[in-house]
Amino acid sequence: MDHLPQRRAAALFWALAVLLAIAPSARGREAARRLADYRPVFLECHGPADEQRLAIRRMRLDGEAVALTVDPATLETRLEAESVWRCLETTEAEQKDTRFLRALRPRPGDPDEPRLAAAGRSLSISAGLGHGAGAGSFLTGDLCPSRRPLDRDFLRRLAELVPGAPVALSVSGLWIERHGADFDWLMAEAASGTLRIDWVGHSYSHPYVPRLADAQNYLLRPGVDLDAEIFRVERLLIERGATPSVFFRFPGLIADARLMEELRRRHLIALGADAWLVLSPPPRNGSIVLVHPNGNEPAGLRLFSRLLEQGRLPQPFRRIEEAPE
Repeated sequence: MDHLPQRRAAALFWALAVLLAIAPSARGREAARRLADYRPVFLECHGPADEQRLAIRRMRLDGEAVALTVDPATLETRLEAESVWRCLETTEAEQKDTRFLRALRPRPGDPDEPRLAAAGRSLSISAGLGHGAGAGSFLTGDLCPSRRPLDRDFLRRLAELVPGAPVALSVSGLWIERHGADFDWLMAEAASGTLRIDWVGHSYSHPYVPRLADAQNYLLRPGVDLDAEIFRVERLLIERGATPSVFFRFPGLIADARLMEELRRRHLIALGADAWLVLSPPPRNGSIVLVHPNGNEPAGLRLFSRLLEQGRLPQPFRRIEEAPE
């Protein structure tokens, strides 16, 4: 009996199966935006109705000149075509009275000033804005590199209990690269309004060596390229259709005075937390709450869900742009 037709049919079946399996990733690559000439700037820009923005990055996006801009009053970021804006170089001194500059460079004694690990030390254990203004609280979730999948059930439950809940996701570049389907799911949730996501940079590689002292760990490790750690994750977000916020969270929430200053020079606001749920006291009004929906800290997610269902989390949940004074 001639089995050649059956073998050919089987070969065709498996060839089609392979094509179908790789099709989603191929479509994702085709959909990625072409990004080139990405660089930091600091420009004052005026639009057709004389609205004002501050540009902090310039790039060519799909061949068009585009700027990443910050509203100096609301801190909202946008990707804007430069063709409709008039932009000139500016300085921090010229912008010192804007809310953006006040958040970027809090004055000594300001509640937004980073807390130090101990008197006389420059190492901060909650590097950046650790507590927000006003009532309610600010939900943040860290997506450090992880082999585990995104905890979608946690985010679905959050959206059920608080429709359109604002959440600032601090995302690492390696997490995006290794969890493309999860990232696409988050983008779809944001597009539908199920969640209101602000994207916070969390470094590209999130360097960490277990049992190494904090002062030599994370982004304080010798040889770390800070520009690469900051800009590579911003580029990944933009290429995949997201807009980076003006916030950045240091891996481990660890930084020293030098690192904080380097971040400010790139016009990013360091984001800390005063309510890392598995490590800190219960949240209070103004708390910046930290959980890890990347699969690495299920105890924190369970605690958050329990507090939320018991009505023990300060509400409303607010966007992270509202946190600085």
